Amino acid sequence: MNLRNNWIILLVGFTYISSAQSVVVDVRKKTYDTTDSLVIRSLFDEALTNGKSYSQLNYLCKVIGKRITGSQQAENAVVWAQKEVEKYGADRVYKQRIQAEHWIRGDKEKVSIEGDREILLKSCALGGSVSSNGPLRAPVIEVKGIEDLKNYDVGDFAGKIVFYNEPMDKKLINTFEAYGACVSQRYSGAAEASRYGAVGVLVRSMTTLTDHFPHTGSMGYRPGIQKIPAAAISTQDADILSQYLVDNDSAIVTMEFNCYTADRTVKTNNLIAEITGSENPEQIIVFGAHIDSWDKGEGAHDDGAGTVQCMEVLRLFRELDIHPRNTIRMVLYMNEENGNRGGKTYAQEAKKANESHICAIESDRGGFSPRGFSIDARSDQIAQVASWEGLLEEYGLHFFKKGYGGVDIGPLKIEENRVDSSLFLMGLYPDPQRYFDYHHTDDDVFENVNQRELELGGASMASIVYLVDKYSYLFR
Repeated sequence: MNLRNNWIILLVGFTYISSAQSVVVDVRKKTYDTTDSLVIRSLFDEALTNGKSYSQLNYLCKVIGKRITGSQQAENAVVWAQKEVEKYGADRVYKQRIQAEHWIRGDKEKVSIEGDREILLKSCALGGSVSSNGPLRAPVIEVKGIEDLKNYDVGDFAGKIVFYNEPMDKKLINTFEAYGACVSQRYSGAAEASRYGAVGVLVRSMTTLTDHFPHTGSMGYRPGIQKIPAAAISTQDADILSQYLVDNDSAIVTMEFNCYTADRTVKTNNLIAEITGSENPEQIIVFGAHIDSWDKGEGAHDDGAGTVQCMEVLRLFRELDIHPRNTIRMVLYMNEENGNRGGKTYAQEAKKANESHICAIESDRGGFSPRGFSIDARSDQIAQVASWEGLLEEYGLHFFKKGYGGVDIGPLKIEENRVDSSLFLMGLYPDPQRYFDYHHTDDDVFENVNQRELELGGASMASIVYLVDKYSYLFR
């Protein structure tokens, strides 16, 4: 590191600790320290010139690979991440034991239309689905989504395969809104169709693209309702099946899957690493991502990107000699994709230990260019975060609005749901346009992550952790 950078690091460390002596400027009637711009500049400089996120993601994806809960790859990922963060000199690094279901995809996945010639449809079982118990052959009936079921009577789908074909709304600029509007057909489609007598379910993949990749994802059954197999088909093949039904008035489809859920839960782990606060060690700012992935592709964007960005936060704090006032804690959660046992266990254990969390932050929307943070908080807390836009807008961070925090950190707020709780949640908000191109598919691989965008995300996470820590007293 050159002399200029050494000088900046020394200045950063000094001004961070001695902020009471600094000049304060007014932004939206809120305050931030004039030296904060130097700290944030140094975080982005370090991440963009010496960042480790991209090389670590390469290892996580190419050497370890896909990481579904219960697999050896998932366990290998935790061991690897622990060794990596220990190099950064965290004050404490440890595993947190969790128990979770283990779903196995199996080696048979086939959906085809019967006719003069067999038409194969690109498909994959939805996570948690039961087996088809050999080839399942039945007529298909198309519906446009869960809401469309209201137009049918119980028994109307008896002996049939229900084909949910509600697309994501391309008019919505925020693709996460489009996803949320129709994902119920994936999660609840099988249970709802079974109530009407269906024997199987096919679901249009959750993406705005028309392509040949089927998108897996979690689905759930309901007690007392017959479990039926459920699979996703690519958007390209969903269009083919829909047009076939128009042209022929009917279709016979065969589904064959041998996926299953193991009889016993598996013991696995979250990974936790923390830097102890210099003034308020009992106060915690937690930030994290989920280290597990689906068993499609390499889990590069979902959520390998978030995993390495959170690891980078620890490295940046140590490299720049930033001493947090409150304890900052990284959690790499296991089992977000098919059960969220990692997030739930962390929240339950935090409650048992009577821990006090100031804020929980999550990165789980891919490694694309960061745009800001969605915030689940009181209006005054949202306004305080938004007041930092003047510091952060030059790095492309301008989105600071009320919104969803994240799957893994959500249970923490539920467990701390007290009248006097000031805990708030934030989710890193990258540009959303490409996330669902890769989400839960074989195409979610390292090659589809941009190095610069990924490193910007790590610096953005570090910057918000730094600011929340320094001005934590304003959020009470």
